[in-house]
Amino acid sequence: MSKAKMPNGTLALAFAAVALLAAPAAAQDPEPRTDCGDCPPPETMSWEPQVFHTQEQTFRVVPMRGLVRPWALEFLPNGDILITEHAGRLRIVRDGVLDPEPLDGMPEVFYQRRKGLMDIALHPRYEENQFVYFTYHKASPEHRMAGTPVLARGKFDGRGAVMEMRDLFVSDAAYSGTAQTARVLFGPDGKVYMVIGVPLRNLVGVAESAQDPADHAGKILRLNEDGTVPDDNPFVDTPGHRPEIYALGIRNSNGLTFHPETGELWETENGPQGGDEVNIIRAGRNYGWPVVSYGRAYSGDLTGTDSGPQRPQVWAEGIEDPFFFWNPSISPAGMLFYTGDRFPNWKGDLFVGALRSREIQRLIFNDRGLLVRQQTLLRELKQRIRDVKQGPDGLIYALTDEEDGALLRIEPSLDGAAPQAPGQR
Repeated sequence: MSKAKMPNGTLALAFAAVALLAAPAAAQDPEPRTDCGDCPPPETMSWEPQVFHTQEQTFRVVPMRGLVRPWALEFLPNGDILITEHAGRLRIVRDGVLDPEPLDGMPEVFYQRRKGLMDIALHPRYEENQFVYFTYHKASPEHRMAGTPVLARGKFDGRGAVMEMRDLFVSDAAYSGTAQTARVLFGPDGKVYMVIGVPLRNLVGVAESAQDPADHAGKILRLNEDGTVPDDNPFVDTPGHRPEIYALGIRNSNGLTFHPETGELWETENGPQGGDEVNIIRAGRNYGWPVVSYGRAYSGDLTGTDSGPQRPQVWAEGIEDPFFFWNPSISPAGMLFYTGDRFPNWKGDLFVGALRSREIQRLIFNDRGLLVRQQTLLRELKQRIRDVKQGPDGLIYALTDEEDGALLRIEPSLDGAAPQAPGQR
């Protein structure tokens, strides 16, 4: 993986100097959150800018509050930011200021535990068509208290509403209990890549669906921009396989990104007790869940008990090994390869938000693309990091998955004016 320079926009985004008023109250999760295991008690983050130091970089974190359980962010061509909130609202940051009112036109979402409004992506020709894509859960028509992942599309009017919202693709995956996430992004080939996890601790849906080629659960899907099936999908002519499937054996993927140089699709995946993964996703491949894992059941057993893998071995014939795994778990979430010029020492490295360990992890590569080191960032903030994106200004932006949530802007520190925070590891 070369660290060759890649061009970036130079638009600077200004943040408000004072904290914004809180957003309208959100509906609360009707059931306890379980997606980070034994989560520590909620922490209140300082709303003042803070300066952090690493061996390679001194940087400042500037928080913007007013969000409630934000899930994903996307930059508009003019530098404004669209942000999804899990309960079903779409928010916008204009000229560095969070609009206190959500945008109109969003669909009704099935909001329970991990089910709700999730990811957002712009069409590659957004400036021509104004298309914005979303993933969300709608109530299952067949199962009470179960949700179904959906890909939807609307047109942002540039002011206060998303128009012509409609579902493009409704999956057959339905689950209750601790349901799984649904990320989406456009690939270099212009196709839509959508990941659907499998259920855990549920009444509807089973983990074994990840190995069932006739079920969308536990799969990465590849779709045309209108939600139809591309002719060159790996299983399009295979009997017994859903033609949308691109890869299978996925447990719970919270992050997708394309490598800026190789064009490969990279994915973060939550394992059971340990065994969180980074995978390089290739067409038609099997990534193992629930057959094998580098993790174990929540009971501590190597296998079974509803949460562990089926086999004690960490490998099996025909199953791809992860590029990297964490044990103990960090619950990896959104991810990005940094390509900007604002942090030269970070160029080419992978940044992964973490929910359970409440941090950002930097995975550091050498000039041959080999992983040589990990670095923990922002653990002092004690915030669940749901999404991480690079802005058109070359800065890094992150969302905290909290009831009192925030958009964090990470920028090089030019002086020591802001309060100093403890050194990083």
